[in-house]
Amino acid sequence: MKAFALAHPNIALVKYWGKRDFAYNLPGAGSLSLTLGGLSTRTCVEFDAALDADSLQLDGKAVESGGKLKRVSQFLDLVRERAGISQHARVISENDFPTGAGLASSASGFAALALAATTAAGLELSATELSILARRGSGSAARSLFGGYVEMNDGVYAIGEDGTKVATRSAEEASKAAYARQIAPAAHWDLRCVIAVTSAGEKDIGSTEGMVSTQNTSPYYEQWIASVPGDIERAAAAVAARDFAALAEVAEASCLRMHASAMGADPGIIYWNATTVALIHAVRKARAGGLPVFFTIDAGPQVKVFCPAEALDECRALLAGTQGVRQILEAHPGEGARLCGDFVSDAAAAKDVAGD
Repeated sequence: MKAFALAHPNIALVKYWGKRDFAYNLPGAGSLSLTLGGLSTRTCVEFDAALDADSLQLDGKAVESGGKLKRVSQFLDLVRERAGISQHARVISENDFPTGAGLASSASGFAALALAATTAAGLELSATELSILARRGSGSAARSLFGGYVEMNDGVYAIGEDGTKVATRSAEEASKAAYARQIAPAAHWDLRCVIAVTSAGEKDIGSTEGMVSTQNTSPYYEQWIASVPGDIERAAAAVAARDFAALAEVAEASCLRMHASAMGADPGIIYWNATTVALIHAVRKARAGGLPVFFTIDAGPQVKVFCPAEALDECRALLAGTQGVRQILEAHPGEGARLCGDFVSDAAAAKDVAGD
C-alpha cells in the first residue's frame, strides 16, 4: 500500500478565481492552463495500519499540525472512503521549486497526492475521475493531472451530484461535471515560461482566502466571472492556431481582470509588489519593440513570462535585467501526472496516466 507519483504545476492563461461551492471546490467559471515541465512535485503515500494518525513531511520538514496537515488528511479521507479502507497514511512530498509563493505548488501537490494515494489504496480511476478527485484538494490540481494545454470545465451539477462516479454516466451527463481535459498535447506548441521570482517565502493571503473575500466584497466579481467563457473560447482558438499575438492579448486581459476583482475587495487584496509592476511595464515595452513576450500573474507576486522557444534567451535577459528579480526559473510544456520511482525521475519508466 505504497506508491510514488510525480506531477507538474500549471499556469492558468485564462484565470481561475472564484468558487460556486467551497466545500466541493466547484469553480465559479472555467479556466485554461499550460502544464509546466521543468518544475515538479514528487509525493509518496504509504498506508500503514501501525499509524494512529496521518503524517506529512513537506520539503524535508515534518508538518506536525495546522492547515496543511488537516487539508491533506481530509483529502485522504476521500480516498479511504472510496477504497473502503481505514488505515492512516504517511505522506512525503518534495517540490523542486518554492512552495506556497504563487507558483501553483498546491496544483502539482494535490495532483501527485491524488495519483499516489489512489494507487496505494488499490483504486483504478480514469483520468477524468482522478481530475475530479484532485479538484477536491485544490481547484487547480484538476488541471495538473493532464499534460500540455488543458481546459477546466466549470460544471453545472449541484453539490451532491458532482461526485467521482463519472464512468457510470453518459457522455452528456459527464460533460456537466467539473473536471479538466487536455485540449492540446505538450508537443503541440513549444511555448516557454520564464518565471521571475520577486519575493521569497509564502504569500500573506492564501488563494482560497483571497477568493472568499473577493466573492463576498468585490463589486467587480460578477463581471469577472461573466468575462471568463469568452476568454476561454478565444484562448483555445489561439492555442489551436498557435497564434501568439492572440494568446498574449487574452492572457494578459484575463490576468489583469482577475487581479482587478481582487483589488476591489474590502479590504483590497494586492498580491503584487514593486518588482511585479516593474516587470509588467518591462514586458509590455519589450513586446511593443518587437519581442514576442506576454505576462501572467497568479495569486502572488511572481511574474510568469511566456515566449516562443526561439525568443528564450532574450526573454531571460529581459527579466534578469529588471531590478528586484531574486531568481529566474524556466519551464516548458510538461506532461501529465504519472507514477514514478523512489523520488527519482525516470521518464522512460514513468506511467503517464493522463495520456495525450
